[in-house]
Amino acid sequence: MNMNFNFNNPTNLIFGSGSLAQLGEQKLPGKKALLLMSAGKSAKVSGAYDVTVEQLKKAGVDFVEFARITENPLKEDVMAGAAFARENHCDFIVALGGGAVLDSSVAVSAMATNDGDLWDYVWGGTGKCQTLKNAGLPIVTITLTAGTGSEINCWGVISNLETKEKIGFGDTMLTPVLAIVDPELMKTVPSKYTAYQGFDALFHNTEVMMSNGVNVMSENLALSAIENIAKYLPRAVKDGNDLEAREHVAYGSTIAGMTMQLTSTTAQHSMEHSMSAYHHNLPHGAGLIMISYEFAKFFIDKHACDEQFIKMAKVMGIPEADKAEDFLTALQNLQVACGVDDLKMSDYGFEKSEAMTLAVGARTMQGGLFAANPCEFTDEDCAGVFERSFK
Repeated sequence: MNMNFNFNNPTNLIFGSGSLAQLGEQKLPGKKALLLMSAGKSAKVSGAYDVTVEQLKKAGVDFVEFARITENPLKEDVMAGAAFARENHCDFIVALGGGAVLDSSVAVSAMATNDGDLWDYVWGGTGKCQTLKNAGLPIVTITLTAGTGSEINCWGVISNLETKEKIGFGDTMLTPVLAIVDPELMKTVPSKYTAYQGFDALFHNTEVMMSNGVNVMSENLALSAIENIAKYLPRAVKDGNDLEAREHVAYGSTIAGMTMQLTSTTAQHSMEHSMSAYHHNLPHGAGLIMISYEFAKFFIDKHACDEQFIKMAKVMGIPEADKAEDFLTALQNLQVACGVDDLKMSDYGFEKSEAMTLAVGARTMQGGLFAANPCEFTDEDCAGVFERSFK
């Protein structure tokens, strides 16, 4: 086991049911906020909007609203949000929403204080690989979903429809200064999206476990998160008002934000980002579920990290696990329990013939994650996983 790690997490994390009511008591990083939200109604339906407004007023903070972020956030909306923040002289951002809003806040923060276009600062694909000259606006995150872990890290994934790319963007100086994770705000998330988001959180942690960079700290955190998600996600999917289940799944998601700072995820995430870059209507978590079995099976067949798969199977409901294949059984059981075992790529417009295009796109857009795989994974291997996953 690798005993070396670097953990730098400057975010003040407040976790727990009812914790949003503590926002107004915190030392906030400015006096005028850009309240960044999705184009949907989740913030108001959950009750989070009213509480956030009340708490900002309590703290003496003025704010303006920008509610245009979509499920797979777009570069043009990021740029518009950044321009809106500048025009209104905002000195920090309050990101109120799910993973798309949290991801977008990082990019909006950067572009509110730096010149040019977001793609000037993107590394990968057609990005121009420039370095940010100025620190971004400070970010406060209030997550309404349990999925990305973005509330406590400095990364976001943004889509460029013009170039058909979906690429990660971030910088350590964009790490949120304050994060509030209040599971009560997640009770109104629909069952289907509870499952998609929960599996996204699960795979953040399972990929850390598979990664060649896993270390003693990231492994222990990841196993704790995997155990909580596997045990409680089916309950949260079945009954959104099950607060105990919501709390444990939210814990697993937020912990992933830490594990991903300690150890990179793998090409599974690159592959899904390629999928939703070419088929923009695909929810991120759904795409991950579609390819998860065959992705794991590839490395199991190679015996690349058998012991890691056994450890995961044990905390996912098979305590007597003694072979890597037990992980596949545990994964299938969890998908069935959450009602997501019948997802089909063809339902989102995919064709089997796209496999190599998706594989090349994954490496082009986010090739860095391929380096974290536990053994060699060529474009042909990647295309094969897509082909075998196709339904």
